[in-house]
Amino acid sequence: MTAIITATELAADLAGERPPVLLDVRWQLTMAKAAGAPAFDGRAEYTAGHLPGAVFVDLDRELASTPGDSGRHPLPDLEEFGAAMRRAGVSAGRPVVVYDGGQGWAAARAWWLLRWTGHPDARVLDGGLPAWQGTLSTEVPDPAEGDFEPAPAAAGLLDADGAAALARSGVLLDARAGERYRGEVEPIDRVGGHIPGAVSAPTNENVGPDGRFLPAADLRDRFKALGVSEEAPVGVYCGSGVSGAHEVLALAVADIEAALYVGSWSEWSSDPSRPVAVGPDPQ
Repeated sequence: MTAIITATELAADLAGERPPVLLDVRWQLTMAKAAGAPAFDGRAEYTAGHLPGAVFVDLDRELASTPGDSGRHPLPDLEEFGAAMRRAGVSAGRPVVVYDGGQGWAAARAWWLLRWTGHPDARVLDGGLPAWQGTLSTEVPDPAEGDFEPAPAAAGLLDADGAAALARSGVLLDARAGERYRGEVEPIDRVGGHIPGAVSAPTNENVGPDGRFLPAADLRDRFKALGVSEEAPVGVYCGSGVSGAHEVLALAVADIEAALYVGSWSEWSSDPSRPVAVGPDPQ
């Protein structure tokens, strides 16, 4: 089962006998509050036009719990997450396709949560809404209640201690921009830098100019150059477990399993006792 789907493939599936559930997860990280500009409103974007039949999912409220010591986007309460997915019509026996405005981070967060909690057939629309060539709808659907019950996997999730250990025993990839990894700037969290031993691997280098993923072979070559191999476990973190999910998705496209440190740098850096490395080298 592939982790992504093209717009052409999605159009064919929607016209078939077993159309997927569509989830619209438009969201983006903004500095709007600091800059005094209006915050991005994914629901308003959804209301203005979405894939026919798609249900809006709020990343901050349904794919994460309240920000705090566990980071800016901690894991959601799984009962609440399951209820949100069932309201959206998600069932274990029906495919799910998730999309966002094109960046792919928010869709990947939903995909990762669905996969980690046991959904057998969740995919991300490669390139997001901009890749869709069909008509859009302003009609808000009222889907039948789904039956999905989250059942978290034993693997695939890292905490702070697990991330630190993996940086020593395997490969821990930092999906943030290079300047944040190096500690040159930190626009959001308490301090810049990275987890000692982590390797800089900005997630935007996994996609082309159109926002679609590079071919699987190219992704495998990229991750191999970063030290990823069949012999060592792989983990990913980012700022708050959103863009990191996109890197886990890129690894899945390359047929590489990876765990996600959901708390990520927003959790790690909030504790002054945790070590911080700066500069271009993992250390």
